[in-house]
Amino acid sequence: MLDQKGFDLWADGYDKTVGISDEENTYPFAGYKEVLGTIYRIIMQKQNASVLDLGFGTGTLTAKLYEHGCTVCGQDFSSRMIELASAKMPQAQLVQGDLTQGLAEPLTHRSYDFIVATYSLHHLTDEQKVRFLHDLRSRLNENGKILIGDVAFTTRRELEQCRGQAGDEWDEEEIYFVAEELKRSFPYLEFTPVSFCAGILTLTKQI
Repeated sequence: MLDQKGFDLWADGYDKTVGISDEENTYPFAGYKEVLGTIYRIIMQKQNASVLDLGFGTGTLTAKLYEHGCTVCGQDFSSRMIELASAKMPQAQLVQGDLTQGLAEPLTHRSYDFIVATYSLHHLTDEQKVRFLHDLRSRLNENGKILIGDVAFTTRRELEQCRGQAGDEWDEEEIYFVAEELKRSFPYLEFTPVSFCAGILTLTKQI
């Protein structure tokens, strides 16, 4: 797994690396732009939404939300990512913190219309994901939503098929979402596949 230094070193070339994978329709970022675009459109349906972005990276998604009137808070592991994102969103509350340790304390004092995580929660174990999502759902405003865009599959079989196709490119240190398994803890979880290796998982406040 990348440590903080690794994330910092990767930060400047992150968007280019992602873009190449998406354009070539290869694991792990096939469907990336559509994932972010779909999440963006969902959030923009609510005027002046308050958004918490977990693992915001260089701010590709949240900077657009910020530009269109959203109140943005965020947590990321990398100080360099925060530096790059802060330049785009000077009034956003961006906090450094390890998502495997949960939500950073400065971000626990408010609630949110949307909590977003794009390509970040695969660094958590399945058990950590369940605990974290329970905590995050309690921090949503009424009718709020958690939107997770990531490498994700409907079934374990689909994941294994992708692993076989990816070969040596498969990252064994990342733990990807399997929707039918996560539904054991969140029965009303919704999953929308976007590509052969990506999709959007949605959890709402009221359920």
